[in-house]
Amino acid sequence: MRIINLSENNSVLKHYIKEIRSVKIQKDSMRFRRNMERIGEIMAYEMSKTMRYKPEDVKTPLGVAHTEVIDEKLVISTILRAGLPFHQGFLSYFDAAENAFVSAYRKYKDALKFDIFIEYIASPNLDGKTLIITDPMLATGGSMELAYGALLTKGKPAHIHIATVIASQQAIDYVASHFPEAKTTIWAAAIDPELNEHSYIIPGIGDAGDLAFGEKL
Repeated sequence: MRIINLSENNSVLKHYIKEIRSVKIQKDSMRFRRNMERIGEIMAYEMSKTMRYKPEDVKTPLGVAHTEVIDEKLVISTILRAGLPFHQGFLSYFDAAENAFVSAYRKYKDALKFDIFIEYIASPNLDGKTLIITDPMLATGGSMELAYGALLTKGKPAHIHIATVIASQQAIDYVASHFPEAKTTIWAAAIDPELNEHSYIIPGIGDAGDLAFGEKL
């Protein structure tokens, strides 16, 4: 299984990560959403370098140009609601991709203990396709595992890309041990060292859904 941490190399990506972490800048929800989208665009570009391509000729006004295009059927899936801006970044680059959506939420038993529930899924057939699962915060890996299980009811993908903005090291280890090793790649814009007692990533960014769309009851 490949684990790719894009923060290991310096790029403009780090500027956008800085802004989504900043308690001052993240108060601007429109800017927060746009930065999430930008991170998705950068990750989609990096991901595209690893995909299979095929030759294709295109007719121009003056002749024929020889090029290569992606030779994989892509499905971009996201975990609602926090993943929507990040998802849009991928869709801006992989504009011919199909799309899937899964809802996952924490239901707290008390202040510290919770279960994760899946309530909704909308997906095309996934058989033989490349599945990109986008979730901006990969805290424990539990939501990702349940979302993947729900998506498998729609078919068996040929390859899985797990894409996240901020992951905890614990979640990376969990996903690496619970997903098929030979056909899974994990992409993270940054990996943080720990979780707090509420299973939030430290230093993290806070609640991505609330920052993007406002606080919920």
